[in-house]
Amino acid sequence: MLAGCSGDLSALDPAGPSAASIATLWWVMLAVAAVFFLLVVGLFLATVFIPHFGRGVTPRQWIIYGGIALPLPLLVLLTFFAFWQGEYLLRGGGPQPGDIYRVQAHGTMWSWRFSYPDAPEKAPTQDVLHIPAARTVEIAVTSGDVIHSFWIPRLGGKMDAVPGHVNHLRLRADRPGRYRGVCSEYCGTGHASMRFEVEAFEDASSLAASEHEERR
Repeated sequence: MLAGCSGDLSALDPAGPSAASIATLWWVMLAVAAVFFLLVVGLFLATVFIPHFGRGVTPRQWIIYGGIALPLPLLVLLTFFAFWQGEYLLRGGGPQPGDIYRVQAHGTMWSWRFSYPDAPEKAPTQDVLHIPAARTVEIAVTSGDVIHSFWIPRLGGKMDAVPGHVNHLRLRADRPGRYRGVCSEYCGTGHASMRFEVEAFEDASSLAASEHEERR
């Protein structure tokens, strides 16, 4: 079970603020669920093994206090925390950035094509996305055929690629490296092979060097 918390496709092994926000929300929800589970099981065991425990509580009181009054405050706090994390993700995992690097991702059965409006001299790439590290990247996601889902688990959340519509996703890689991405929406017989790779470069000069190597 612990091995599933790390790896190229693990959302619990974040490498950027957006993915870290999602992982934090997941751990908080797990902790709250664990508390509720232990509380319910504890009350059940107490009623079974402790004589007269809970006998004076009516079924109506169990429902009102145990089913509504007890979990409601925690659920409200958890909901507001989730909304707060959602706003954080919309900003790209931090304050509103002033320097955004724009990328276009176009999904078709069964590959991804990336183009770079902010680097017009750079040729489009197939199944390999180049981004600068430590900089907010805004990805315009769309599709040429059916609905796909663009997902880089260690960098951010999922975004649907819808034909005739453009959705925007903001994320950032904290450090240079290679990260794997997938289509997370079943889109046909080749869905399992609709994968891509993200290469985050340290600075603009490294990105230019990679482009030169591609042309060669």
